[in-house]
Amino acid sequence: MSTVKRSAGILLFRVVPGADGGPDAEVLIGHMGGPFWAHREAAAWSVPKGEYEPGEEPAAAARREFGEELGLPLPEGEWVALGESRQSGGKTVTVWAVEADLDPAGAVPGTFTMEWPKGSGVLREFPEMDRFAWCTPDEALERLVAGQRVFVERLLAHVRGGLPGPGA
Repeated sequence: MSTVKRSAGILLFRVVPGADGGPDAEVLIGHMGGPFWAHREAAAWSVPKGEYEPGEEPAAAARREFGEELGLPLPEGEWVALGESRQSGGKTVTVWAVEADLDPAGAVPGTFTMEWPKGSGVLREFPEMDRFAWCTPDEALERLVAGQRVFVERLLAHVRGGLPGPGA
């Protein structure tokens, strides 16, 4: 029996005025690094997140992975539980939103090593995420991988309606 892989992450957001005068949000997401994602924009971005092992607290993993992905500490702020989503590859992702501002220009992303080109025997290092950007909800929904778009929708329900996030 295989174990379901699990990841946890943090979706930073900042509240901005919406077109209707009500509250809206911008979210900070990252473009996935490495050769597979190099020339893609749509569905090639992610919430800063990473895998964790059974027995590890998802919130602790989310905080750790934010620091590893951006090379910056997670800003202080209230955590809003956005729940879980099962990705197309079978991984379950748990995400929290934190309202805070951060300059993505200061990010120093973590790296991973892989053989590239495939079959060459040459190991190369790539950034886990090669750039970060604040996005409007519409931009984020276009850029994020499909299985993570639900977190933006849940965050918007929280910001626009003052609703507690799932599990809050």
